[in-house]
Amino acid sequence: MSSRHASAVAAPASFRPKKRFGQHFLHDPGILRRIVEAIAPRPGERLVEIGPGEGALTLPLLAAAGALTAIELDRDLIEPLRAKAAGRGALEVIHADALAVDFTALAAGAPLRLVGNLPYNISTPILFHCLQHAAAIRDMHFMLQREVVERMAAAPGNKTYGRLSVMLQLRCTVELLLRVPPGAFRPPPKVDSAVVRLTPRPAAALPDVAAERLERVVRAAFGQRRKTLANALAGVLDAAAIAAAGIDPRARAEQLPPPAFVALARRCRDPAD
Repeated sequence: MSSRHASAVAAPASFRPKKRFGQHFLHDPGILRRIVEAIAPRPGERLVEIGPGEGALTLPLLAAAGALTAIELDRDLIEPLRAKAAGRGALEVIHADALAVDFTALAAGAPLRLVGNLPYNISTPILFHCLQHAAAIRDMHFMLQREVVERMAAAPGNKTYGRLSVMLQLRCTVELLLRVPPGAFRPPPKVDSAVVRLTPRPAAALPDVAAERLERVVRAAFGQRRKTLANALAGVLDAAAIAAAGIDPRARAEQLPPPAFVALARRCRDPAD
């Protein structure tokens, strides 16, 4: 489990995790069992694992679903993974960076279930890349830095509530499933980890405003989060437009629930207008 944060079952001592891929091999059987139980794979589902590593999560998922597609960046891990998976089910391995994968094309009309231990240094870009393909995704189960998961699930008023919270919660339901200590990995990372479930919202529940406008408003609002909206959004929306959206211009971004940013974005004009 992981593209650069690869996982393993009792990885051989001769295999050294590669720093350039940020590899930490998940080995705790209890954590692995809980992750598989949370995903609850079934035959016929389109499972896609980002960064299978040495197959700690891949093998039980493959056994339960009968088929799985794995996206692995580290070429050295691919053939050993295929060998371990032989006879366990249909395993397809794609040698690629997850950021370059077109998940909509990969789905080909059958909703994907994404799983993976995302590399902590680029986890946010991968999350936003997956959101671009949310219409082709049924759900996502990801291992991330605990701090990032807490930001994703944060409610308004929480000090960790911010741009990531708003943008994700408008597109998905966010559930923190379990926390994972450093000792569950070899070598142990310097931070705690957590597993999160993201379930894309149906089309009818998505923001009815251009994504570019929404991103512009959210980025500006949290770019100067200690300022009032009237000040933080200067150049994007004036106080009258903020008030017309039903929001107090003296409020701060961290006080607003995600739908309030949609109301603001509806009042926002494109820069060229």
